[in-house]
Amino acid sequence: MEYKDYYRSLGVDKSASADDIRKSYRRLARKYHPDVNPNNKSAEERFKEINEAYEVLSDPEKRRKYDQLGASWQQYQTMGGDPSGFDWSQWFGGPTAAQSGGRTTYTEYVDLNDLFGGEGGFSDFFQFIFGGRGGGPAQARQARSSPFVLEGQNIEQDVPISLEEAYHGTTRVLQVGQRRLEVKIPPGVRTGSRVRVAGEGTPGSNGGKPGDLYLVITVMEHPIFRRDGDDLHMRLSVDLYDLILGGEVTVNTLRGRVSLTIPPETKAGQTFRLRGQGMPRLRKPSEHGNLFVEVQPVIPQKLNDKEKELYRQLADLRRSHEAR
Repeated sequence: MEYKDYYRSLGVDKSASADDIRKSYRRLARKYHPDVNPNNKSAEERFKEINEAYEVLSDPEKRRKYDQLGASWQQYQTMGGDPSGFDWSQWFGGPTAAQSGGRTTYTEYVDLNDLFGGEGGFSDFFQFIFGGRGGGPAQARQARSSPFVLEGQNIEQDVPISLEEAYHGTTRVLQVGQRRLEVKIPPGVRTGSRVRVAGEGTPGSNGGKPGDLYLVITVMEHPIFRRDGDDLHMRLSVDLYDLILGGEVTVNTLRGRVSLTIPPETKAGQTFRLRGQGMPRLRKPSEHGNLFVEVQPVIPQKLNDKEKELYRQLADLRRSHEAR
């Protein structure tokens, strides 16, 4: 029987954290999923491989047993043992999935036997070592003939949206298998927000409930506004005269235009807070963060001779005043 290197299958080190393993699995599962690679036998086999690896490495008890087996296998190879002579019997295992009401339920991964049909799912290595769907030839046959109640797998789909869409809320029409879904994305979502659509993941089998669909939101960068939580930041170009003498300027916010009063002798880079002009708070869309406006002077260009003379006079007046 061939030893399976599950860490290599997921592209992670043996010291990888549970979070690292989960991230690597999700990335590879999306890449090799049958829906993405129809009629691709190579991708199908790779998908089986990474799902089997994730089922072991995502379960602390399975991973602990697998690591012990791996250490024993490596020691046997180091001593020059014939791979065909390794004693696998000491590693045979019984069911490791959670038992509930006499029914075995597996969650968070695809049931490969159900997805690809009959004998084409988990390897003999998995079935001999971990049981549940194996534990030896007789037990493997019994497992395949027993009606497991399997929950469906959750599915994630990346959804990029604009900052304006994150501000007002939006919808996305998605094709999930043969179904078209219109999903509402609420105001206030951030990059990393997950919008759950219950029951629209992979179907369960033998009465198991279906998984959920999660839209993983990415809010794209905006040419004007920079987001910080529920607050927004922007730079506003203001005429030099308004900064010196004071005045009112118009600020284009995501909600609409508002007026900003500029006090006389405002310094370049000074920041003003516009209350309630930031992003809506997720789950409390009636509440908003703030908009922080940093003013920057617009230096007059293409001055005529008269304007240059006036600026010279202003400079002379300023210098004589400072010299007193």
